[in-house]
Amino acid sequence: MNYTQQNISMITALSDAPGVSGFEDEVLAVVRRELGGICTFEEDKIRNLYIYRKNHDGAKPVLLLDAHGDEVGFMIHSIKPNGTLRFIEIGGMDPRVFGASDVLIRNASGEYIRGTIGVRPPHFSVGKPDLSLDLHDFSIDVGARSAKEAEEEFGIEIGAPVVPATKCVFDEKHGLFFGKAFDNRIGVAAMIAVIRKLDGLDLPFDVVGVVSSQEEVGDRGVEVAVNKVRPDIAVCFEGCPADDTFTEPYAIQTAMGCGPMFRYIDRSVICSPRYQRWVLDEAKRYGIRAQASVREGGGNSGAVINLAGKGVPVVVAGVPVRYIHSPSCITAYEDFENTAELVFHIAEDLTPQILETF
Repeated sequence: MNYTQQNISMITALSDAPGVSGFEDEVLAVVRRELGGICTFEEDKIRNLYIYRKNHDGAKPVLLLDAHGDEVGFMIHSIKPNGTLRFIEIGGMDPRVFGASDVLIRNASGEYIRGTIGVRPPHFSVGKPDLSLDLHDFSIDVGARSAKEAEEEFGIEIGAPVVPATKCVFDEKHGLFFGKAFDNRIGVAAMIAVIRKLDGLDLPFDVVGVVSSQEEVGDRGVEVAVNKVRPDIAVCFEGCPADDTFTEPYAIQTAMGCGPMFRYIDRSVICSPRYQRWVLDEAKRYGIRAQASVREGGGNSGAVINLAGKGVPVVVAGVPVRYIHSPSCITAYEDFENTAELVFHIAEDLTPQILETF
């Protein structure tokens, strides 16, 4: 597979950008940089970024491309007398993956201070260590020795956002990215790639991109965005959990390296069945690898889009990611590329007449 340095650099920058729910500013800065030459932007007060192609008409029906920009992480709850930091989750991360993870805390000056999520060492346990830990068994340690030092020397204050300190690395030989926040930065990257591919094309739809905020805490940003954009049809990009490392072979539906996953259903949405069928047929037509799933859990912004206005047909283009909602994830370049290629053809081939059949 041929990789482009532009895409590798873009995905790396998006992965590395700190941006828990409500603090997506640096993610949006990357998006503006990547599309600034071909698009115009508008940003609202909840940190949604609206992306308009330069030939935006305003009178055509609207195809919405949505990709949430936030990641799961933490927020400082309080500072303990010994200088360690109590924290809460933003979004959902399994406590089993907390221990010994390095993190970055944005201090009062806007600097990112390095810390480690610590837990009492097993040497201080009586008998067999208790492995059933919960959030309150952990604390973030920046190296301070008192609350005063944490506040005055490190600039830590309550409400500070925290993200994993993982740096994105691309393994060119195997076409793999190792990094954080691929839920949903790899989806944001795929959306950017689609908008680039559409540059200059005259389409029967106005294609509007939205990097929506606060998805990980309840799809909040997209609820605002759909009221503004008022889409007629939508594609929701996601970084979805790969199931190929722990599932029985017959039940694998989201394998890394097998293309975007389009779900029929999850706990939040039944994706528009006729639209879903048309998209899967598009994949076959163009020889693009894609997969479908019936999900027993999970949820996404598509649920909000689907119920907007008089009802909006929606599909979810999920790029498989191993170990989402953890400090370190894996995703494949070819899945990113296949997702972007397929959604490009969806946007290119969609007509108002086809929309009427959904």
